[in-house]
Formats: sequence, structure tokens, C-alpha cells
Amino acid sequence: MSEYRVTDPYTGQVVKEFPTATDDEVRAAIERAHAAYEPWRSTPLPERAAVLGRAADAFASRSRELADIIRTEMGKPLGQGVFEAEFSGEIVQYYADNAEAFLADEVLQVRSGVDARVRKSAQGVILGIMPWNFPYYQVARFAFPNLMLGNTMLLKHAPQCPWSATVIAEILAEAGLPAGAYENIFATNDQIGDIVVPDPRVRGVSLTGSERAGAAVAEIAGRHLKKVVLELGGSDPFIVLSTDDMDAVVAAAVETRMENSGQSCNASKRFIVIDDLYDEFTRKLGEAITALPVGEADDEDALVGPLSSQAAADRLREQTGAAVAEGAQVLAGTITASGDARITPALLGGVTDEMDAFREELFGPVGTVYRATDVDDALRIANGTPFGLGARLWCTDPELAASVADRIDAGMVSINGAGSEDYDMPFGGTKRSGFGRELGPHGMEEFMNKKLIVG
Repeated sequence: MSEYRVTDPYTGQVVKEFPTATDDEVRAAIERAHAAYEPWRSTPLPERAAVLGRAADAFASRSRELADIIRTEMGKPLGQGVFEAEFSGEIVQYYADNAEAFLADEVLQVRSGVDARVRKSAQGVILGIMPWNFPYYQVARFAFPNLMLGNTMLLKHAPQCPWSATVIAEILAEAGLPAGAYENIFATNDQIGDIVVPDPRVRGVSLTGSERAGAAVAEIAGRHLKKVVLELGGSDPFIVLSTDDMDAVVAAAVETRMENSGQSCNASKRFIVIDDLYDEFTRKLGEAITALPVGEADDEDALVGPLSSQAAADRLREQTGAAVAEGAQVLAGTITASGDARITPALLGGVTDEMDAFREELFGPVGTVYRATDVDDALRIANGTPFGLGARLWCTDPELAASVADRIDAGMVSINGAGSEDYDMPFGGTKRSGFGRELGPHGMEEFMNKKLIVG
């Protein structure tokens, strides 16, 4: 049985299977991407933008179809799947609309007075290794700025998302992208490590996934002097220091923890609440999350569906069970599966820094809540994990909020619900959450040759 197969997490049944690539097929894909590079980078910018614009239109017009596919692949509730497809199209259009400005020469003011400028250009074939939790969005934020820049793509999607991977390639081909400029490869991890990354024609690697996968790929890329961008997840803190509207804070907490069934890298996973607000916040959050149903396959409004697989559900139950065995308390919910890959939303308390759950990422609809004695204690808890992707902060004192935001060790901080996740703002983390940025102007710069031209 191929590792590239679609197993519906609502039923546990294998729906589709796609053949794993042979070594020769992988090498041929590299050759096609390399051969397409020079013609594609030489294509005038307006023509590249037109191709991406047609792809953006397809993501919008086919959003329900695309949502049905990822619902079947990884259990995403239909309404969220439609939003993801449409938002992916917006990302594509953003780079098509702004590429001319982003790629304009940067004129330097130098002491000698000569004409000095930085020319921004493509580098070659770039490998993307993508995760299953946002099958379209993750590809869009990696691949499309690089295609607009003039790079060509090798795309290895998650083994449980081969159907959506195939459709993305079809959309690009139908939009007029030249053959070879985007190569979807159903490669094994060994083929990636032994064949693709070492190939001198492959100029860089972007991976979104686990710490283990990121470390393995970065090690191989380092041996071959390849640049790597890594987004490796997080255990984002949600810090509540003060508020005039606890109900709004709790609503935001529910949304950020439970969306996509809790399977988002930058979801708030640890709720750190100042002592005098802790009881009210915990009570209201517990009531809100236990009222959330685990949606069925045809539920377009569900916030929570099954986890992506039975293995993912088993892993989360194992982690939460271990936390309870070490002394954590279940404050809301039951930490049990409701059948197959379904896990009911829940809230843990009493997690200490001696427990594995303090340092691990809980990938699913389970949050942890911590009582902080003061601001310094809240920051100690927030910064006490190996991760540093994002953070959310609630505070009615603007000066204090700015000071605390500066002290949070993360790549992104949102204050009082301000949106920090859009296509025109950079996304990325620090510490073991990885390095590099995607989205916004910065998302076009990671695999860019910034060539100095003088005279």
C-alpha cells in the first residue's frame, strides 16, 4: 500500500490512493523543474502575475469543491475548508498585485556617491515540504511568492493530502504555468534526504512540520550548504493581564484554541491568567468549550471536527493522560475520544514545569490554563517552553502591554485581539519553532538573490 493515500477521519476508510514516486521519477521531476527555471524567471513580470491571477480565481470559484477534498483528507469542517481555499486565493492575488513593488531595485545611498542598487531576483529550484493541517494555505504561502519571484517549485505534500496536492498542480497548469515550473512529487522521506536535497540544482528548502522533521532536513541541507526555512509549530501563550470585557476574551480564546479542531501551529495552547481574573476566565472558558459539539462531515458551521487521523487522536490522549497521571487536573471536558478520531474539547489545569505537558505541543482541542501571580510570573510561564512561534496578550494598559510584548520570546505578538495573521504580515517564529518568515513582503525574500550592482 502506498503511503500517499486519503483516509477519511470521519469514517476511517481509505478513499483514494496515489502511487509513491520511484527514484527515477523523482530525478525526472528535478530535471523538469530545473529546465523550466530559466524560461520562467525570464517571463515578464506582468505575464507571471497573470498566471497567478488566474490561479487565484480558481481557488475562489472552486472553494466548495476544494473544501470537500480536505474535509475527506484531514477532517477540516466544511466552512473552514471553504475559507481556507478562498484565503489561499487571496494570498496568490496579493503577490500577483504587489510583485512589481516588492521586486523593484533598492537604491542605496553610499558614501562614494556611485550608483549602487540591490537587484532582487530568483535563485532556482526550491523544495517545499508541506504539512496536512492547512493543505492549501501552507502551499499558497510558500509556493506562490516564490513562483512570482521566478523560482520553480518541487512540492512534497503530506502523505495524507495527495488529493489536494494533485488539484493544486492542476489549478496551476490550467492557469497557464509552464510545465515543470511546479512539480508535485509523491516522494518518500528517504528520497527527499538522499536524492532531492543533495541535488545541486535544488537551491533551498522550506519545511513546515514537526521539530524532528525540521532537524532532519536542516541537517542534510546544512551538509550541502542549502538555505532552509523552518516552521515547526508552537505552544503559543494567551496571556490575560487585565480586561474590560471578559466575554470577548473568552470568545477569542475559544476561537484560537479550537479552530481546525485545535490543529494549528499558532493556536493559543496555554492560557496564562493573572490571579484575580483566573477563576472567572477558567469557569467561562470551560463552559464555552464543553458546549462545542464535535461536528459531523456535513456540518458547515462546526468549529471542531475529528482530528486528522486515529494516530493523531491516540497521541493526544496519550499526552493528556500522562499529564493527569503526573498531577494535572481536568477542569472541563473529559479527555476521551467520542469515536474514531473524534476528541471532545477539554481544559487542563495544574500543569507544572516539571511535567512533559508543560514543554510539549498539544495538537488538538485541549488547552491548558495557568494561574500567574504577577506580570513577571506570567512572562516566566509564557517564555518557559522551547517554542516561540506566536503569542496573544490582553491588557488594558497600553504602556504595560507594549512592555510585555517586547519581553515575550516569540516571532509574533497580538495585543487585545489585533489581527496578526493576514497575507500582508510576516509569519514565523523563534527558538524551536523554527526560523525564516512567510507572507507579506518578507515572504518573497527568503529564497531571493539580493544582488549588489554598482556603477
